[in-house]
Amino acid sequence: MRRFTELYHELDASNRTTAKLGALKRYFGAVPPRDGAWAVYFLTGNRLPRPVKSREFREWAGEACGFPDWMVDECYHRVGDLAETLALLLGGRANAEAGPSAALPLHRLIEEELIPLRGLEPGERRKRLVRLWEGMDVAGCFVFNKLITGGFRVGVSKTLVHRALAELAEVEPAVMAHRLMGDWRPEAASYRALFVDEGRADDPARPYPFCLAYPLDQAGAADIATTLGDRGQWQVEWKWDGIRAQLIKRGRHVMLWSRGEEMVGESFPEVIDAAARWDRSAVLDGELLAWDAEAKGPAPFARLQRRLGRKTVGPKLRKEAPVVFMAYDLLEADGQDCRPASTRERRARLVEFCQSKAGEILILSPLLGGDDWEAVSKLRAESRARRVEGLMLKRADAPYSAGRRKGEWWKWKIDPYTVDAVLTNARQGHGRRAGLYTDYTFAVWDGDELVPFAKAYSGLRDAEIREVDRWVRRHTFEKHGPVRVVEPELVFEIAFEGIGESKRHKSGIAVRFPRISRWRRDKAKAEADRLETVRALLPRQARGGGDQRSIT
Repeated sequence: MRRFTELYHELDASNRTTAKLGALKRYFGAVPPRDGAWAVYFLTGNRLPRPVKSREFREWAGEACGFPDWMVDECYHRVGDLAETLALLLGGRANAEAGPSAALPLHRLIEEELIPLRGLEPGERRKRLVRLWEGMDVAGCFVFNKLITGGFRVGVSKTLVHRALAELAEVEPAVMAHRLMGDWRPEAASYRALFVDEGRADDPARPYPFCLAYPLDQAGAADIATTLGDRGQWQVEWKWDGIRAQLIKRGRHVMLWSRGEEMVGESFPEVIDAAARWDRSAVLDGELLAWDAEAKGPAPFARLQRRLGRKTVGPKLRKEAPVVFMAYDLLEADGQDCRPASTRERRARLVEFCQSKAGEILILSPLLGGDDWEAVSKLRAESRARRVEGLMLKRADAPYSAGRRKGEWWKWKIDPYTVDAVLTNARQGHGRRAGLYTDYTFAVWDGDELVPFAKAYSGLRDAEIREVDRWVRRHTFEKHGPVRVVEPELVFEIAFEGIGESKRHKSGIAVRFPRISRWRRDKAKAEADRLETVRALLPRQARGGGDQRSIT
């Protein structure tokens, strides 16, 4: 555990990619396989089921260090991160720099101490946790608490972890990414297998790393032409608003993997059933979409959400929220890896494959016309009417790469909706934003009342965050635990991708992916948008109309 703790803090202390890469290589090059397996598991974004509830965690930590609940809460509100707060309270009192818990290898701490906690009675869980805390210093206690709470994050991307392991194994990062895809288990044998090239093709369940697109920010056709050149060198498709997935049919095995590397076949059994009837093996890249059969187009994303996370999907839900798999790439056909082939070649093979397979469940994503970028730009303007997010532009001679490679795939999304709203509540952030008020609630006018409309925490520059933080502290007139209610004065432009009706929200609406677009210093609170103006977007979306302009 001590070595993993040192790695965590070394990664957290640096902003330099080369330094992070060096730290990862040193760690993985020296660590025992069982510890290395768990380190890979956590560093690539995986989490264990939480063995302790947050309330219990906070209460037991307070008892262990002799502080009442109110004092622990005050410390938490000051620090802004529960794991760090309790590490400072517990680790600072433990005086156990060389304690037994810190000396445990990472795999033993996880497998023998942390995982078994879930099966214990609350009293026994408390005793074991206290014993573990007593054997840790502040640094180790902090990392351990992060693992317990599921909040373990450090400043390295999954791509950088793949690169470090790839350099040690002397393979391409894309190869390492493929080895880690799917149901990879944190076991010594799995870790050793990362460094040898045997038996990998025999795993019928393994998906491929997804090819990802860079955002294209230019708004005009002339700018696009300057960036991308000849229109004829690009394949243009709709950017579908669904769940990215790979549909795998290898022999008798059929799997459906999300981009987040989760098997989602149980939520979409009709897709699995359709692929099981294919007479050929294939791996398709595409989109799971809720489908409106009458309109022959996508249904609202909210309908697809009803399927997500379900272990069983009955006939009633299948009828109310039917789905399709919109195929737009062929990654493997009859056991042959198609990814090195060009986009144009893979498309031809995908069309040939889908000719006999397409039906009510499998649909071939259409290619879009437009002789020049001006015509393509006009197609993009139709996106919201078609319930899509914009356009995908794929270079015709590009292979299917792992991850993002600039210049191969671009996503040209439609402009978001924007609303001017008033800041009403704020609470402190976490991690690097701990101690600063960075999580905000925004409201719009409903008559003479401000009604909560959206929560957002991203979009401001660091200097603006500090300025808002100072303003929040000076203009708080009420507190509810960690939440500060502020004077309704500041106006911000909030951008979001979609809007729908919601019975759970006081405003009656819910928005997708809200973020702060800009600080409207030029506007008084009375000039913020009204709820009826925001609600006017709903019927446009419901009937598939509207445009991409701001409503302000």
